[in-house]
Amino acid sequence: MRILLIEDEKELLLDLSRGLHLKGYAVDQAETGPAGYQMAIDEEYDLVVLDLNLPEMSGLEVLSRLKQEKPALPVLILSANHQLETKLSGFELGASDYLTKPFHFEELDARIRVLLNRKFIQQTHLLQHGRISLDTFRRAAAVDGNPLPLTAKELAILEYFLLHEERLISQQEIVEHVWNGDSDPFSNSIRVHLSALRKKLKAALGYDPIRTKIGEGYIFS
Repeated sequence: MRILLIEDEKELLLDLSRGLHLKGYAVDQAETGPAGYQMAIDEEYDLVVLDLNLPEMSGLEVLSRLKQEKPALPVLILSANHQLETKLSGFELGASDYLTKPFHFEELDARIRVLLNRKFIQQTHLLQHGRISLDTFRRAAAVDGNPLPLTAKELAILEYFLLHEERLISQQEIVEHVWNGDSDPFSNSIRVHLSALRKKLKAALGYDPIRTKIGEGYIFS
């Protein structure tokens, strides 16, 4: 899943980016309101984490304009403002959640996972496809109940396939939701991760559930 962090506190921005990256997310960063708004409009994100106290354009203004363009995009507000009036303003403008600073990273991670699960209308945090299961909270995959050891990136690719099974997914789409925005869709790194995931699935299942449509993309079936 691909997340955009819009936060002007440089140290916090880097800490959150590193933490989310370790959780398997692709993370892009913006430090000003206009930059964050433009990135959110131009790129495809699964979630935006938005600070309210931003330079050049306030977080609430970013939220208001963004919701006019992409009303279904989940937005989680981060703010040191504890006032109820500010929280209500955020929700009225379309925010999906509001987390006050300071906070524990584990709580942010949990709230992000809930919002992403809600976006894909999951009734449970357990994704299931035949013999394959993936616990989105524990970030763990299994085949027939036996742990399937995957890297964070392999797990993120598998999660995206499970959320979009039986649908043709282009390599560009995988890049947009699993890699950072500056990644090259034709880079060898992407092919290496896909190949490693397919080998592990084939070893555990006895077959490769990912079919390649040459020149078009992949289908998980």
